[in-house]
Order: sequence, then structure tokens, then C-alpha cells
Amino acid sequence: MSEKVEIKQVTNVTHDVRQFRLEKPQGFDFEPGQATSVRVDKDGWREEERPFTFTSLPDWDDLEFTIKVYPDHHGVTEQVGQLQSGDALLIDEPWGTIQYRGPGTFIAGGAGVTPFIAILRALAADDNLDGHRLIFSNKTEADIILRDEFDAMSNLAKTYVLTKEQKAQFGYGRIDERFLEENISDFSQHFYVCGPEKMVANINEALEGLGAKPDSLVFEK
Repeated sequence: MSEKVEIKQVTNVTHDVRQFRLEKPQGFDFEPGQATSVRVDKDGWREEERPFTFTSLPDWDDLEFTIKVYPDHHGVTEQVGQLQSGDALLIDEPWGTIQYRGPGTFIAGGAGVTPFIAILRALAADDNLDGHRLIFSNKTEADIILRDEFDAMSNLAKTYVLTKEQKAQFGYGRIDERFLEENISDFSQHFYVCGPEKMVANINEALEGLGAKPDSLVFEK
């Protein structure tokens, strides 16, 4: 059953990513890492749905989405990018297979980091970030979503990788088998992978080739 939720606040996160705070329906519950199908509550758009991940925590009073918008692409994200406080979205029941299973490495590409935001926030709130690592790939430094928040998680190991820009203190290039072999020493841990479909498939294949067990890979199936 769909729920209509009003937007309470819109905040710019990067040049093309925005956070939306929304009212939370009574009794609405989800697990960190889960998503829902979202539709814009406007004429002509109520039948067009897209999946977005909750970046809020289940015990927050509000819901939150962190969404990359594409103003030059005619579609749902273009419409979402135009929304302001007082507008509304239609959301369905939560779903998703990306859920926390234990300490490990989170590997994200661009907006693929969104399922990990709530998981890492929950771990930080429980002071349980030791033994976790975030490997986060973006085109440029300016594209890194919530970098300040991740940097403030002092017990979280972090590796930022850029694919279109070479800068000191950042990795450069794609996260491929060579990168994984050079940067990870333990392939018996959990690996959480999210990003473009081809990236996820390639990284999972590389991880398995390096010794990771298939059931240790957590990704959206």
C-alpha cells in the first residue's frame, strides 16, 4: 500500500545530490540498507516509479533519501530534483537485500553508497565501526557524497578513489581485481557492494577470484 509523504526539507549535498527529509507515516519501519519504490505525487508522474534507499535510521522521527538528480535527463530524477518543501512523494513498502551481516568492507560507486549510509550511521551510533572499511569510488573529489560525515567516523577506515581526476591522497582508476588485490589482505570477510550494475558484477567476480566466498558478498540481487 502506498503512503503519501510530504517533503519537509531539501538540502544540497553535492552539485548533483540532494537530501530530502520527509514526514514519516505512523508505524512505518525498515532496516538500514533497505529501499522503497518512489513516485512523484504530480499529474503525469504518479505511475513512474524508481527505487531509492532510506538514508535515515529507523528510529528517526523523519524519513530521509539522499538522491542523485539528473536535470538533463527527462525522467523521474529530473522531477525529483525540482521538488521543494511542501511537495510530496508516494512510497511503498520497504524492500532490499542489502542488510548488515557483520564486519567487513563496503565498496561503493557514486550514488551506490546510499544503502551504506544508514548502515554506517547505525554502526557509528552503536560505537561499532571498528573492523569496517569504506572504499568509495567517484569521478572527482567534488562528487564524493557526505565525505565530511564519513571522515568524522574516526573508527571507519576509508579509501576514496577517483576515476576522472588524479589528486594526492586519493586512489586513481577503477576498482578492479588488481586494485582489490593490492588494497585488501583478507578476503574471508564480508563485502558489501553497490553501484552501477556492471561495476557490481565485475567487483563480485574479482572478489570471488581472489578467494571471497559467494555467500560473503552482499549486494542487491
